[in-house]
Amino acid sequence: MTEATSNVEFAHKIHEDGHRHQTTGGQRGRWIEIAEAVVLAIVAVATAWSGYQAARWDAVAARHYHIAARIAVEAQGKATLSGQDRLYDIVTFNGWVGARMGGNEKLSVYFERRFRPEYATAFAVWIKQDPFNNPSAPAGPIFMPEYKNANSEQSEKLKHEGETEFEEGIGSAETGESYIKITVLLATVLLLTALSQRFRIFGPRVTVVTVAFGLLVLCMYWIATYPQA
Repeated sequence: MTEATSNVEFAHKIHEDGHRHQTTGGQRGRWIEIAEAVVLAIVAVATAWSGYQAARWDAVAARHYHIAARIAVEAQGKATLSGQDRLYDIVTFNGWVGARMGGNEKLSVYFERRFRPEYATAFAVWIKQDPFNNPSAPAGPIFMPEYKNANSEQSEKLKHEGETEFEEGIGSAETGESYIKITVLLATVLLLTALSQRFRIFGPRVTVVTVAFGLLVLCMYWIATYPQA
């Protein structure tokens, strides 16, 4: 916004200096002065709008980055819980296998009751395959398609959401940079307008103003086509 304010102040100064350096070109001189005044007025408004949009998009990018960071923390928490769930499943299963192989039916039933509901579902399908006698059976319930881990699934979902938010943050930051580039180009328009007012010869003055106006049209096209916050 500081650069935008500087451009507006510069435009005002150019307009004042223009009155102190009137062109002696008769009717043509008055028309070129009107054109310069129009360019300065449009530049002042366009610069203020571009600076405003740049600030807004920076804020939008910061919000996306903040959300992405928060989601990343939640995803990491779910991933930690997922690892703990998997470790618990392995420990209880190993205890069950030990009890089963040792012929301790009571202890094996005890471990079965301690299975997590998600693991118990996979275990029920796995045990039906007669794994102790069927060599083609999976090594354990965690290798079954029925084995689910809600924390792991939520972690992956959160990771995807976090990546999406981060990408949106990058896109918003790039849009803000685009508006800053427009502001810089508008400063070039101001410079050309200031130079044109120093020419006493009509031809070169018209040429410089025409170039400035062309750049201004390009800036206005970008402003009209870029997304707005």
